[in-house]
Amino acid sequence: MNEFRAYPDAASLARAAAEHFVTLATAAIAARGQFVVALSGGSTPRATYTLLARDEFAARVDWPRVHVFWGDERCVPPDHPESNYRMARETLLDKIPIPAENVHRIRGELPPDQAATAYQAELEAVLGAGGRFDLILLGMGEDGHTASLFPGTAAIHEQTRWVVAHYVDKLSVWRVTLTPVVINAAAHVTFLVSGAGKAERLREVLDGPHQPDVLPVQIVRPTDGRLLWLADAAAAVHVRQRGHGVQED
Repeated sequence: MNEFRAYPDAASLARAAAEHFVTLATAAIAARGQFVVALSGGSTPRATYTLLARDEFAARVDWPRVHVFWGDERCVPPDHPESNYRMARETLLDKIPIPAENVHRIRGELPPDQAATAYQAELEAVLGAGGRFDLILLGMGEDGHTASLFPGTAAIHEQTRWVVAHYVDKLSVWRVTLTPVVINAAAHVTFLVSGAGKAERLREVLDGPHQPDVLPVQIVRPTDGRLLWLADAAAAVHVRQRGHGVQED
């Protein structure tokens, strides 16, 4: 199932994303006793995490039953300004009663391949053989990348590993990322897209030809789950104009 929802501005997008998180967490905990989520890095989800830390949302989540992972990480220490873990910790994790053992960060300070191997083992320990997240939050870069699946990289077509480390030539950095193997096995995959700078790329992703080597975000197609796009009006402008079946809230 593929659904697109547009919101008037970034603030209403963040609020919708926070409500979505709480709804899925409540349902998963009621059904299975835990909620396993992979957080996104980047600037767009910061406002959502800030809202989730507030009582109006935080009080509705049974945080001791939540397990937090990440979709990708830069190969930097956890206190580095560019660390995805650090951003989530400062905006959300330090403000909620989640047990430390339920926070599963990618150890970006390790050698990249070692960090990827350790992360795969941790995923398997929590998710089991099925490898199924309740929710994976993702963003989309202006070049069409998602997580650390960048145009032209081999990780886009990984068939077996859940996690890989790779050197991203265009950025001259190492990254550790979830692969489509585990992303497409999730029960819910939700993209958060904000800003006019992403409007044309979003149109290409949704309405253009399928070319994941150019637009890696197109490789995300859950096999037995729900794919949801949440975007603000600035990012969604071309999608609305083309009549993409957008639900506006």
